[in-house]
Amino acid sequence: MQTLIKQIRTYRNLSQTEFAERLNVTFATVNRWENGRALPNRLAQSKMYEICKQDDVPVYDFTMDRIKAIAKECVLTDRRVLLYHGSKSGITGAIRPSSRPQCDFGKGFYMGTEASQALTLICDYEKSKLYLISVDTSDLQTIEVPANIEWAMLVAYHRGKMEKINGTSLYDKYRGMTANKDLVIGSIANDRMFYVIDNFFVGNITDAALVGSLSALQLGKQYVAVTQKACDAVRIEKEIEISYLERLFIKDIAEQNRAKGVSLANDICKNFRREGLFFDELLGRAQNGGV
Repeated sequence: MQTLIKQIRTYRNLSQTEFAERLNVTFATVNRWENGRALPNRLAQSKMYEICKQDDVPVYDFTMDRIKAIAKECVLTDRRVLLYHGSKSGITGAIRPSSRPQCDFGKGFYMGTEASQALTLICDYEKSKLYLISVDTSDLQTIEVPANIEWAMLVAYHRGKMEKINGTSLYDKYRGMTANKDLVIGSIANDRMFYVIDNFFVGNITDAALVGSLSALQLGKQYVAVTQKACDAVRIEKEIEISYLERLFIKDIAEQNRAKGVSLANDICKNFRREGLFFDELLGRAQNGGV
């Protein structure tokens, strides 16, 4: 936090006294913040947020630069992959595959290639933490699901959207796709993709539109440790505190990205309006003995 405060002040070419005046605090208070002897309270951080918004200070960029710098400090062997994990209240105890069963790929410990996606998930939580995580994939049974209809249908299975065709070959295909696997790798479904895939499930867009959106949004990959063996291969490299001020800017960027993603997805869906099959049509084929 002390580095961020100094970055904000120097970005606007303000002295500590001038910055203190804008915040309605004393010079000594700003000095203590920048020396790490004290932390600004939520009221002070809210005032900083207002000033930074007014002066177009790129606080989000400062946060991402800080995370990238910390990531560069992590020295890994060739067998380990560096990933990000966002936790609403911090990781305590052993890592386990304990997320909700109806997540994208079922119960597991979710990690991703994009820090921004992990930050979006935790920016509403006061005790949230960002983790730099590494996983040793050398001894794990792994499946990577491409960003196509296979990904969408596997997500549909795990979210409970295919129960009405339970017992069909299509249902069994996706039930067995990740069986006996330790690690599942697939496209990230953040808030932008939630909009698209939910529209697919309710019948507003076809599979062709969904796949087109997946390719265009390029959200990165998520790695899901679905067995305890995979979780045991996970190691916490760094724990990163995210301040209230940073979380405010992360919320802003997340909402902007969501709006951009929705607009892009809507344009893609219009282009594919007459192509492909709807979700119910795919399930109907399965019920009628088709593939």
